[in-house]
Parts: sequence; C-alpha cells; structure tokens
Amino acid sequence: MSETLPLPTPPLPTKGDEAWRYADLDALAPVWPDIAGKREEIVVSAGESAARRIVLEARDPNVDIRTLAVRIGKHARFDLHCLAIAADYGRIAVEVTLEEGAHFELGGAILGSGGQTLEIVTDVRHAEPGATSNQVVRSVLGGKATGSFLGKVGVARHAQKTDAAQSVKAMLLDRTARANAKPELEIFADDVKCAHGATVGELDKAALFYMASRGIPPAEARRLMLRAFIADAFVAIEDEAAREEIEGRALEALGAML
Repeated sequence: MSETLPLPTPPLPTKGDEAWRYADLDALAPVWPDIAGKREEIVVSAGESAARRIVLEARDPNVDIRTLAVRIGKHARFDLHCLAIAADYGRIAVEVTLEEGAHFELGGAILGSGGQTLEIVTDVRHAEPGATSNQVVRSVLGGKATGSFLGKVGVARHAQKTDAAQSVKAMLLDRTARANAKPELEIFADDVKCAHGATVGELDKAALFYMASRGIPPAEARRLMLRAFIADAFVAIEDEAAREEIEGRALEALGAML
C-alpha cells in the first residue's frame, strides 16, 4: 500500500534571493509554513478577457501575501489592478506567461507609512510572438515605510514583435521613507520594443506654491497632487464603478497618511 507524504516546506527566503531582497523576513517567518508554495492559478483562454483586483488587508498577524500564476492564451487579455496598503508586511507577486498576441496590463499602487514594508513583484514572460504588456506602478511613502517594485520582463528567442513597457514612480513624503525600484529586461529576440523607467522624488514645491497662490490650502494641494499621481495606476480600468472603488480605497489610505 502506497502512501502520499506531504512535500517538505521550502526554506525561508534570504536577502540573497533577488525576489526577496527588500522583504521583511522577520514578519514573513511565522506565516511561511502556511503560504510557502501556495499560489492562485489563473488561465485566460484564447480570445478571452479577464480582470482581477487585489487590495491587501490588515490581518492577524498583520501580514498579507498574494501570489498569482497567470497564463494568457492566444490573443487574450488579462488586467490586474492592485493596491498595497494596510498590512505591516504586504506582498503581491505575479508570474505571467503570454502566448501569441496576448496582452497583460498591470496597474499597481503602494501606499505605506509608519514602519510598513510593501511590495509588488512581477515576472512577465513573453513566450510567443506579438504579445504586449504594460506595467504602471505608483508609490507614496511616508514615515519609515519601505515600498518596493521588482519587475522582470523576459522575451523568448522566438517572441518577435514583443512590445513591453514598465513605468515606476515613487513619491516620498518623508526623508526617512524608502522606495526601491528594480525594473529588469531579459531579451533574447531582436525585433522587439521594450522600455522601462523608474523615478523617485518629492512633491513639486513650485507646483505647491502655484496652487497656494491660487488660494488652495497646502493640505488640499498636497492631496490633489497625490491623487492625480496615484490615478495613473488605475486609468486603464474601463469599468467606472470598479475604478472608483479601488481609487476610493487608495484615497482613504492616502488621507490617513497626510
């Protein structure tokens, strides 16, 4: 009589693991046995479209980690919009494989304060020709919070006509906050269009002065500028109600930070 034995728990990641280099490993350790190796599988069939929204929540312990593995079929589309808030340590990780002519759209926002550590980690694999991907991530960080985006785009040797873009921007409200951005391209095809950009900065003082000269109170001016900054992550959501819902959650979190 045969017996199926449970698989051993993979070892806890270390700072030497590139995908975990900015993680809060002390917060991760207690929950690791329950989450290691677990992920949500999503398959979008050829010609179909699917969308998913993720908002990290406060838990006990206050660690929220979501891991997705997505395969997008021929000429299919998958939209993922996510909001990293609330958790002391929060992580959204997604692995995406695109077949011929498929499209992946990511819009993500990280809003952290206090001692929070929040991450969005992506591994997008263009496995076949003619696929496209677009990733837009915006972070607002205050206090001693750490916000990180690690985004890898891989293009297979025969995946010609790939078009991939990453746009990563972070706004620091305090000098003690930290933003990490690591966009990465690994390209083996020669007929592709791939681009990435990452910036970290503070609110434009000239713009704040201009708004003050027009009678807008400083706190309201900051809120309006940050709202527009975060909105970039969700502009691709076509469903107005869905866009207003996730933007509303973002504004609530932002209001608590200002």
